[in-house]
Amino acid sequence: MDVRDLLIESVRSALVDLGIDPPPAEVSLERPANPEHGDWSTNVALASASATGRNPRELGTALAEALEASPPAHVTAIDVAGPGFVNFRLADSWLHDVLVDVVSAGSDAWAAHDVGSGRSVMVEFVSANPTGPLHAGHGRGACYGDSLARLYQRCGHEVTREFYINDRGTQMQLFADSLAAVAAGSEPPEGGYHGHYIREWAGEMPEGVDPLEWGYERALADQRRVLESLDIHFDSWFSERSMIESGAIDEVMSDLRSQNAVYEDDGATWLRSSGHGDDKDRVLVKSDGQFTYLLPDVAYHRDKFQRADRLVNGWGADHHGYVARMQSAMHALGHDPSELQVAITQMVSLRRGGEEVRLSKRTGEMVELAEVVDEVGADAARFTYLLLSVDSQQAFDLDLVASQVNENPVFYVQYAHARIHSIVARAAHAGIERPPIDRVDLSLLGHQRELALLRALHELPDTVLRACSEQAPHQVTTWVRDMAAAFHGFYHDCRVMGDGIDKGLSQARLWLVEGVRIGLVVALDLLGVSAPEEMWREEEGEA
Repeated sequence: MDVRDLLIESVRSALVDLGIDPPPAEVSLERPANPEHGDWSTNVALASASATGRNPRELGTALAEALEASPPAHVTAIDVAGPGFVNFRLADSWLHDVLVDVVSAGSDAWAAHDVGSGRSVMVEFVSANPTGPLHAGHGRGACYGDSLARLYQRCGHEVTREFYINDRGTQMQLFADSLAAVAAGSEPPEGGYHGHYIREWAGEMPEGVDPLEWGYERALADQRRVLESLDIHFDSWFSERSMIESGAIDEVMSDLRSQNAVYEDDGATWLRSSGHGDDKDRVLVKSDGQFTYLLPDVAYHRDKFQRADRLVNGWGADHHGYVARMQSAMHALGHDPSELQVAITQMVSLRRGGEEVRLSKRTGEMVELAEVVDEVGADAARFTYLLLSVDSQQAFDLDLVASQVNENPVFYVQYAHARIHSIVARAAHAGIERPPIDRVDLSLLGHQRELALLRALHELPDTVLRACSEQAPHQVTTWVRDMAAAFHGFYHDCRVMGDGIDKGLSQARLWLVEGVRIGLVVALDLLGVSAPEEMWREEEGEA
């Protein structure tokens, strides 16, 4: 049982003994901002005082005295601070229990949760038009969406990854016309596509094929290829055209009319979105009978709600103003708009040699995502894209990310994992066995470097749960960077084996590094980054 559960159970029992029965449904337990105040603290005396007519400080003192009479496991001291906070100081043994829990759970179960059990989530991301290759900016949304899906899975949700294909409309026709024109030896039409890939693909296009259909498949194949190189795979590729063919557009209009959510004005059909949370009403069908972009999107989200309990969209920065109108449309259809979450991905700037990179070295045009992956590798690309919250702008330093130095964040983390395997290999070569953990004296782990690693391992389940609920994979990135830093500090200050190192201490430290390995594997997998067993560092050679 987690030490917090033990403390909460003891607090609730003590409150009952003090005549507060039933005790509060929730007992808050937090880490004090100042470590000198203890390991854990509860404000339950303040929260319960008014209902009981007692002074919070007096209730906190009574609670502390009741707990001291029969202290919970691992507790060495209890005191009352401020207006009634009850603080707990724990022996290091609670952290040793954490290590046992980590090792027992392994990488499959540590930091896994079941909060999403019975709930389905659809994560829709990338969803670029099939009119060309993905560019470097798409990489951020792609890595974010996939990592978020991994977090939802880790928290017990049934997850579907979906790519929405905008395969109809003006842009698709211009794309097809551009291919046809270039294949015929002409220039693309006004407003058409002029990228280098148009000339490459036009040269590949067989004679007699439909440029629209062939170009559509060619673009999707290119996008799939680069996404798969990042280990990003979609469960569903949903075609916008399929909704036209299935009658979904007509169905959603019928549903909206039945809800009195649309009206006619000046020959156009309007959504009463202002009555459902938007700042104004929106046009669904123009006076010439043409759909706006909004109508197919409404039909699409209606379809998604038929397939999942919660929808999460990863959209580009240019879609910021689109969020409210989509949520209002879902509300008009009877859905809870809070079950449609949208993450807006801000821009990424590429840098090389201290200068911003705006153009491809290969083509002199936009930098394709494939070029970024080729230059820095899939692991480095994914990790870097996930360093910051997606709602902040990001500078991507290509030189740094491609280097094998400690200043490179992904290298620094992966190097920690490689070091662990190096330690284990050296121990095996030296004949140092790692007996079952219940036969190892973990109380020998008392160095501050060791305790820091154990505290970090204890924090990982909370980090995963919070990153999922807040849709913030970068919190996992922060955790794994901190863990790597803590491990490298441990590696420097705490030798696992060698002259002067007691055998029992070596065995305890071998289990500690195994716990760290499990934590790193869990976190890196959530980021879609590999955990290599062997690496090279430019200054030192092989890890």
